[in-house]
Amino acid sequence: MTNFVLVAGAWLGSWAWSDVLPDLRAAGHGVHPLTLSGLADRQGVKAGQQTHVDDIVGHVERLDLRDVVLVGHSYSGIPVGQAAGRIGDRLARMVLVDASVPVDGGSFVSSWPEGRAQVEAAIAANDGFWPPLTAADCAGQGLTDEEAARLVAGATPHPGATLTEPAALPTPLDGLPATYVKCLLDGDEPSPEVAELLKGERWELVTMDTGHWPMFSRPRELARVLLDAAGEGR
Repeated sequence: MTNFVLVAGAWLGSWAWSDVLPDLRAAGHGVHPLTLSGLADRQGVKAGQQTHVDDIVGHVERLDLRDVVLVGHSYSGIPVGQAAGRIGDRLARMVLVDASVPVDGGSFVSSWPEGRAQVEAAIAANDGFWPPLTAADCAGQGLTDEEAARLVAGATPHPGATLTEPAALPTPLDGLPATYVKCLLDGDEPSPEVAELLKGERWELVTMDTGHWPMFSRPRELARVLLDAAGEGR
């Protein structure tokens, strides 16, 4: 039995995976959607980037999970990529869904040079938090009006320190088994960092013809991608 640990991106919590869970559970796997510190139902908990890494590692170790597929969406690729190296032989595979990847000593904003100043200014102007996304951010991402409204309504401010603090990679990412899911409505090509990792033997690319939040726009298709990745990971 695979244990899926699902970590949504910025502003989101475990609730974001609700439409993906049924198909994973129906296939007989353990499913563990996780809310990171400071977000959603865990608002008010102080968090830096290493807090989020510890959240993931602690969850895996506390439940003594094995054959773990760590799934990181968007921002959460940063802590998931670090946590994957810390859980050792518990890891079966990483799946990074339209995600950022950690670079040792780099941060989320340093990997996004064209948006860094804007994000840092927004954090400074909002008491240390990145303000939640708006309906305008959802345009062109393959979401129905209802899906976009649900996404925006559930989003909470994101702790800014998690975006600006540096990553510390315990294990090079190219040595870990991984599937990278590129959502084509959010851009045809993965980032240069991801493209370099995909040249390695242990990384696989999967594309989805949808936008940046496939757990809302294509949940059953995303569940199938995750199940396929788990098969590759064994």
